[in-house]
Amino acid sequence: MTKNIVRGYYEESYPPLPTKATKYWRKSILKQIIMFFILNLRIMRIIVGGHS
Repeated sequence: MTKNIVRGYYEESYPPLPTKATKYWRKSILKQIIMFFILNLRIMRIIVGGHS
């Protein structure tokens, strides 16, 4: 009779941890403001293009 061996997950199964630079840019207020305006411009292009 063989026993079932339970093995843990491999290291490759876990997601990569963010670097310090990644954490900084995720929390950066300046980048968030810029991305907010870029997103709004993209949405406005779609809306204006649909109304012409």
